[in-house]
Order: sequence, then C-alpha cells, then structure tokens
Amino acid sequence: MVLTLYKMDASPPARAAMMVLDLLNLPAEYIDVNLLEKEHLSDEYLKMNPQHTIPVLKDDDFVLADSHAIAGYLVSKYAKDDSLYPQEPQSRAIIDHRLHFDSGILFPSLRYTVAPIVFFGAKEIASDNLEKIKSSYEFSEKFLTKQWMAGDEFTIADICCYASLSSLNEIVPVDSDKYPNLVSWLQRCSELEFCKKKNEAGAKQLGALVRGMLA
Repeated sequence: MVLTLYKMDASPPARAAMMVLDLLNLPAEYIDVNLLEKEHLSDEYLKMNPQHTIPVLKDDDFVLADSHAIAGYLVSKYAKDDSLYPQEPQSRAIIDHRLHFDSGILFPSLRYTVAPIVFFGAKEIASDNLEKIKSSYEFSEKFLTKQWMAGDEFTIADICCYASLSSLNEIVPVDSDKYPNLVSWLQRCSELEFCKKKNEAGAKQLGALVRGMLA
C-alpha cells in the first residue's frame, strides 16, 4: 500500500480527505497542488484527473478523485469497522444524503463565493451568494437535531460537512443566536485532534486569503 494525496491546504475537499487519512492513521505522501499557479491544469495532473479538481488519491495504481468518494473508499478498505460509514442501509442513506448536501449545497455556496474574489478580483461578496450561505446554515441547523450531522454517531458526513462549514464560518461567521445547533457542532468538531491537525490551519488560511483580497 502506497497512498498519495494531491491536495491544497486551503481546499475544504482536500482537508476532508486529509482528516480521514489522519483519523484512520494511514501513512500517506502529501503533494501540494497550487490552484493559483494553475498546477491543476498541467498535462500530468489532467492525465490523472481530467476534471482537474483536488483532492486526488492514489492507492498504488488506483486513482480516485472527489473527497466524498475518497472518504468512503478509505473507510471501506482500511477502517477496522464500519462505524464511520455503516453498511446498514438506512444509516448509510442518511450519511449519503449529508454527503450530497455537502457536494450540492455547502461546498458550492463556498466555491461560488470565493472564486470571484480569488480568481477574478471581486471586491465584495455578491448578495445572492450571501443568501446561499445563509440557506446553507439554515439547512445545517435543521439537520443537527442530534449530536452529529447524520445522527447520534460521528461519521464521514461530519468530516466532509465540517471541512466546508468551518471554511464558510471563516468568511461569514455563524450567528450563535440564529444557529445554536450549528455553532455547538462546529465546536465539537474543532476539538477533535484530527480536525485540529488537518483542518484548522487550512480553513484559517482560506479565510485570510479571502479577507485580504476583499480589503
């Protein structure tokens, strides 16, 4: 087994994959891909991932893109049990829903807020993007009726959603009066050691980058 992860610390999906690797105590080589320098558009990278997204995982000769797919793959292949991604159909369905919520709602609300600022020089957050972020927080608050994102147990749904929501929180801070469940969940996640190691610095880096470009 030789695991290699192509990543950028400021990228929430990359951090999600990094957190799963760390939680499972899997040794991996980390290779930085600088999107600002367009390294994800190199011929070598496009051969691995024609979508030119990050992260990309290589497990020996097996290549896989998308953080949600990577998280499920790593747990299915290397975890000691299925607690992070249960086989039981209803539990897994809820987790899959939250993963699709991240890929369809949370991360896009972040991506389409950040991209105009970082890549095209926008000097303010568009009002429609602020509304999307607000909607993301409202949905998350309603989902968090129990301890974790998909119920009573911590799963890969928490890891993937936390990578996105902790990043959004750096740009548009979550109001504790409006979203107490979300704020409490963010705090619980932030106290987990692998979140501290593999997410905290990157989320702050992204926030600082966006705030610096808006200034």
